Amino acid sequence: MMFLNDLVTIDKAADTAVYLQIANAIIQAIRRGRLRSRSKLPGSRELANALNVHRKTTVAAYEELLAQGWLEMIPRKGTFVVQDLPEIKPRKLKQAETSVAYPEKTIFSIDEKRFVQFPALGFPDTKKLIINDGFPDMRLLPNELFLRELRSMGKQPAFKKYNMYGRAEGTDYLRDTLASFLRETRGLPISAANVMITRGAQMGIYMAASLLLKPGDQVIVGEPSYFAATLTFQQAGASINRVPVDESGLAIDAVERLCQTKKIRLLYVIPHHHHPTTVTLSPERRIRLLELAATYKFALIEDDYDYDFHYTSNPVLPMASLDHHGSVIYIGTLSKTLVPAIRIGFIVAPENFIKAVANLRMGIDRQGDSMMEVAIAELYRNGTIGRHIRKVVNIYRERRDHFSALLTENLGQRVSFRIPDGGMSVWTRFNYSDLRTVSAKAFQKGLIMSDGQRYNTGTINYNSARLGFASLNLAEQERAIDIIVKCL
Repeated sequence: MMFLNDLVTIDKAADTAVYLQIANAIIQAIRRGRLRSRSKLPGSRELANALNVHRKTTVAAYEELLAQGWLEMIPRKGTFVVQDLPEIKPRKLKQAETSVAYPEKTIFSIDEKRFVQFPALGFPDTKKLIINDGFPDMRLLPNELFLRELRSMGKQPAFKKYNMYGRAEGTDYLRDTLASFLRETRGLPISAANVMITRGAQMGIYMAASLLLKPGDQVIVGEPSYFAATLTFQQAGASINRVPVDESGLAIDAVERLCQTKKIRLLYVIPHHHHPTTVTLSPERRIRLLELAATYKFALIEDDYDYDFHYTSNPVLPMASLDHHGSVIYIGTLSKTLVPAIRIGFIVAPENFIKAVANLRMGIDRQGDSMMEVAIAELYRNGTIGRHIRKVVNIYRERRDHFSALLTENLGQRVSFRIPDGGMSVWTRFNYSDLRTVSAKAFQKGLIMSDGQRYNTGTINYNSARLGFASLNLAEQERAIDIIVKCL
C-alpha cells in the first residue's frame, strides 16, 4: 500500500497521458531507491483498483516500463524491478578524475573576422506588446488542420517511407505540389525538376550565394536592402554595390551604369514589397532588368518572400515567369504565409542549378523535414492554404488601413510613411526624434519595437523602422501607438 498511496500521484487534467504519469512515477521511485532491484510490483488489476483507473491504463503503464527495460515479467511469479537498471553510468577517464571548468576559448585558431556578424535574435518576451518587422499573426494559423495532417500521415502505410532518408531537393510530393501551385498562381512554366525545398528563404539565399560567389565578385543590392541577404553576400567575400531604391523600386539606370564598368556576378532584388521600404518594382523596370541580366550574363536572385499579400491591386507576375535565358533564381517562403517557425521555403531555377545546389546542401543538411513537407503539400492539395491566404489577406488589409490611420491621426508630422500596397509592415521615418531613444523608452513602457539600426548602411542613418501591423489586432495597434505617442 506504501507504493500505491505514496509513490503515484495522478492529475487527470494534465497534458501527459495517465499511463505515462504512472510509468514516470514508478521510474522516479526506482531512481530514488524507494523501489529496489528485484522488488515485486502489484498486478495490473490491483494497481488499477487502488488508483481508481481503468485496467487498460495500468497495463499500458507496465508495457511502457517493460519496453524501456525498467521492469521484467517472470511467468507465474509476477512483475519485478530489473536487477540491472537501464541507465548508462559512464566511466571517468583517468586523466579527467578531477573536475575542471570548461574552456572559454579553443586552443586552435579561428578566423572570427571571416564571418560577418548577424544581428542577434531570440524568442520575444511574450509579456510585452511587440511591433515586429512584419510577420504573420500566429493566432490565425489553421493549427488544428495542420496537426491533423501530421497525425493522419503517421497512421497511413503509404507515408511511412518519409521517415527514411530522402532527396536533398525535398520530397517529390511537395515539389510536384508547389510546381503546380506556382504555375497556376505566378505563371511559372516549371516542373518539379525546377524546384528545391529549403528551410525558409534565407537558406535559399545562402546556398545560391555559396554556389555562385567567390571572394571579390561584384554584387548589386538596393539602398537600402534586406540586411540579412547583404550580410550573406559579404560573408561569401563579395564586393557590394548599392543602387538607389525609389517609389518604383530598384533604379535600373544605376544598375546599367554599374554593368558598363564592372563585371557583375549577381543582383539581388525584392520585386514585391521591397525590404525594408515596401515599394514594388514596376513592370517596366522588371523587363529592363531581365534584359540587362541576359546582356551582361549575371545571376538575378528574385526574392518574392510575400507575393501572396496584396491589398489594393493585383500582383505583377514574377520576372521568373518571363525568363527565357536562365538568368533568374526565384526564391519564396511559407514562413510569411503561415508562421516563421515553419521553416519551409523554395528555390525555383533551371534544372542544372537545382542539381548543383542539391549537392551543396548534402554537405550541410542531408535533407529537409519530410513529414512536414508532405503535411504542407496536403494542405495545398485540400485547399486549406488557399483558404487561409484569402482569409488573412482580408484581415491584414483591415489592419493595414487601421494602423495607417492611427499613424496619421496620432503622430501627424512626427513621422513620414506611405501606405503599402501589400506586405505586413509600414516603413516609417521618425522626423524629429531619435528612433533609438524612442525604442528604449517604449521598451520601458511595455512595447518592443525596432530601433532602426539594422537598416542603416555606412554613414546613412534612415532613422526609420518597419512597423509590422499584421500580427497586431486593432486594439493592440491602438495600445502600441498610444505608447509611442507617450514616448515622443
